[in-house]
Amino acid sequence: MNYILILHYSRHGATAAMARQIARGVEEMDGMEARLRTVPEVSTTCEAVDPAVPDEGAPYASLDDLRDCAGLALGSPTRFGNMAAAMKHFIDSSSRLWISGALIGKPAGVFTSTSSMHGGQETTLTSMMMPLLHHGMLLVGLPYSENDLMHTQSGGTPYGPSHFAGSDSKLPLSDEEQRLCRALGRRLALTALKLA
Repeated sequence: MNYILILHYSRHGATAAMARQIARGVEEMDGMEARLRTVPEVSTTCEAVDPAVPDEGAPYASLDDLRDCAGLALGSPTRFGNMAAAMKHFIDSSSRLWISGALIGKPAGVFTSTSSMHGGQETTLTSMMMPLLHHGMLLVGLPYSENDLMHTQSGGTPYGPSHFAGSDSKLPLSDEEQRLCRALGRRLALTALKLA
């Protein structure tokens, strides 16, 4: 079965909640499944200290998960208008896939969560797009035919779903944010199926 890899890093759970909604959207399409994966935190020590398998949530991603996917949803919380170091570290390790051209022509989308409404959602989304373009992936955003983009009072952009988590990072996904996440999942799945 073909799968959309939903690769995310989540510190407080909001980005993981978005990933689960994107997975729901993917699995609304016959012939495509969702594969949720995460990445370990970047250690501040010289030696890795994280367990080989996370204590909870999605398993850690491998480069094989990335190589073999039919499409990719890449998600990270915002860190000063950029993706988190843990996600950047994983993407930086994908050089052999870039050399082989393994991701060329596959659809990809991006999603993020921020603590403040103007905390760099759109720059984070575009920062995640750059390495995907270098890999030759085809970017899939959210068109304004998704009516929630015109009416949301929380997150949501044409570049990809976003979430406003609040200063304590505890606000749940709004109804609009959930629908936009599912819409991205459906678009990625449908695009991957059409390309196949």
